[in-house]
Amino acid sequence: MTALAGSSAGVMASVEKGTIVSTDAYRWVGDTIYQNEFKAWAESGEEIRSTYKGRPGYFMPVEQRWNRKNDISSYPKLTTGNLLHEAIFNMGLDEMVNAVEPDTTLRTGKEWAGVWTRDVSYSIILSMAALQPQASMISLMKKVNKSGQIIQDTGSGGAWPISTDRMVWVLAAYEVYKVTGDKKWLETVYPIAVRSLEKDAKTVMSRNGLVKGETSFIDWREQSYPRWMQTADISQSEAMGTNVMYAAALEATSRMASLLGKKKEAAKFHAEATALAANIDKTFWMDDKGYYGMYTYGRDNKILNPRHESLGAALSILYDVAPEAHQKEMSQRAPQTPFGPPVFYPQISDIPNYHNNALWPFVASYWTLAQAKAGNEAGVLEGMGSVFRPAALFATNKENLNLDNGDYFTELNSSNMLWSLSGNLGITMRILFGIHFEEDGLRIAPFVPQSLGGSRSLDNIDYRGAKLDITVNGYGANVKKLTLNGKELNPTAVIPASKLKGNCKIEVEMDNEPITPMNLNRVSNSKAPLTPVAWLTHDESKASAEVPVLNMLQWNPIEYIGKYLVLRDGKVVAETRETSYPAVEAGEWQVIGVAGDGTQSFASEPKSNRERINVSFPSDRYASAMTSKEVSYQPGEAMKGTSNGKFVEIDRQSAPLEVVVDVPETAVYSVSLRYANGNGPVNTENKAAIRTLTLDGNKAGTMVLPHRGVANWNDWGMSNTVVIPMEKGKHSLGIIYLPEDENMNIDTNHAILDKIVIEKFGEIEKK
Repeated sequence: MTALAGSSAGVMASVEKGTIVSTDAYRWVGDTIYQNEFKAWAESGEEIRSTYKGRPGYFMPVEQRWNRKNDISSYPKLTTGNLLHEAIFNMGLDEMVNAVEPDTTLRTGKEWAGVWTRDVSYSIILSMAALQPQASMISLMKKVNKSGQIIQDTGSGGAWPISTDRMVWVLAAYEVYKVTGDKKWLETVYPIAVRSLEKDAKTVMSRNGLVKGETSFIDWREQSYPRWMQTADISQSEAMGTNVMYAAALEATSRMASLLGKKKEAAKFHAEATALAANIDKTFWMDDKGYYGMYTYGRDNKILNPRHESLGAALSILYDVAPEAHQKEMSQRAPQTPFGPPVFYPQISDIPNYHNNALWPFVASYWTLAQAKAGNEAGVLEGMGSVFRPAALFATNKENLNLDNGDYFTELNSSNMLWSLSGNLGITMRILFGIHFEEDGLRIAPFVPQSLGGSRSLDNIDYRGAKLDITVNGYGANVKKLTLNGKELNPTAVIPASKLKGNCKIEVEMDNEPITPMNLNRVSNSKAPLTPVAWLTHDESKASAEVPVLNMLQWNPIEYIGKYLVLRDGKVVAETRETSYPAVEAGEWQVIGVAGDGTQSFASEPKSNRERINVSFPSDRYASAMTSKEVSYQPGEAMKGTSNGKFVEIDRQSAPLEVVVDVPETAVYSVSLRYANGNGPVNTENKAAIRTLTLDGNKAGTMVLPHRGVANWNDWGMSNTVVIPMEKGKHSLGIIYLPEDENMNIDTNHAILDKIVIEKFGEIEKK
């Protein structure tokens, strides 16, 4: 816990004269930020100096310094009583100019060339739509493929459909419209959104009605998932953050349809958004914790990972996906570490810093915006501090920070990071000046903590051909008086865009009333127990006449553990301090370690003792060497590890595969493929193979065959499973390529198959 008691800004301001925010990790006092023996301060609005030095042996200059290098006079000018705030804002503008490439696209970061769908989209929403509308449009259109759909440009195992957060593009495109009011832009982007949604509806929706795929932006498999999870498993998980973003994108598409006079389509997308939001709340909300869980995971039986995930939670508040009561509760109960909001919490013990054990300023910016919407003054102050502290101490907008010590030494990092600088600028524009772009105008609703009270102005804002100068006086959560060019307006109403012509002066008087105090769940950074490794064995010594061979679930002991939870088919069936349990019934078995404070480990890999049927492909379809021109291959290598020394090759031109299976009883079965895909690395690129599974000629589901490593054609693994009911007797299972199976690469959609694996999943429910 931090040394600060209470949650009001008044309490914080009393810690030290001139204190704006203070935690156990750092203090922002006046024009200076202090962290241990280091400090950063503003020499002027165009210069920041810092004495920060990194970890021993890690090179850093004796003094870090930012000086303005670019002409930023055409952009908004911030004037405030706090010189450091002015300098941090100006540094954001200066680095924004660096990020605009010669082709007028937005560069992802100093170390990251090019336009990435999620990075640029989240940046556009934060502030680039307002500050770089033309570059935002050009960048978004760079992320549309030749099929007229949004590109999922990266992600575990070959991008889409393992990563499915490309629909954030829709939110960015809609934000650009709200800023510009450009009807032609709307007419351009709406069909792209619709085509992309229609394809996803055929491929990435789970049987529970949720969007499948990994958590938005957290696209390094090992950084947020248990080690045992393959990318095929991740493709079937249901991530809270991705689903929240998707629900918001559906609603944005509905709004675009309405603006274009497409009432029927608007109603359809709105209904889908509403249904998905309700499903999110039902699936992920945890009453005991007061926030959403991070994702569901497993194989045929999903369980909820109870970690808090900040970006998804923030989006659920900002886009009203979460019910209002849950928004307030999340604001107060979500974990807040001394350095700021974690990407997720608690951390994973045996994984290095990147998404794990990290603060990302763009995520912290979204969370700070959400805290302002929820009305949490303490949350806003500590959120702002979490973004401004590293910007000042490192004299640049870094990509990510170590949550243990606030340093920027992580697995990968970059200066001049687009979404970090966009968050830096967005916090000032959207919170302290309360600029909210609406379809038909501007809503001005500042949220000014008491310790940041005073007078500040933001001049030279471009808005639909007008030039705006905005001045905000005082503090508080409510506007007392709002004037436009001296004429008083309704302080809570949207200022119509039609009234904003030429040079406009907007003046805001806050009510100077203390903001209603709310709690803040300040916690020390924490790591969860290690994940148990479990296996099934036979223990004949414990057998009986009724059960001649007893299956035992066993697992390795975890140090300092309080107890273990044993799960069968995703449900807890026992608690124990032992490291074994009799797995008498057929099912998927797992174990979770629970620390003394109740913190849970990941569940172990599911181990199945269910009945299994292995089905080979017809002998005339097997190959002894690869024939595809799409890949480079050494003959004979892929035979290693196959069931019978043969495999079947599939590409986009392959004829449909068909096998006949004789199921022994009427039941629900899970169907998967044993496959290899050496077309790309485990953590990126875009050549995941996708196929449709048919049962007796009818579509039964989608099979996802992600990369398993570059040229790893003898690395065999299992696809996802498709759960389908089958009557006793013979059935035809088909593996075919349909238009919705087109991946992000388009040209290469290729893998090799060993066999089909079928397991009894359960009984068919009687109506």
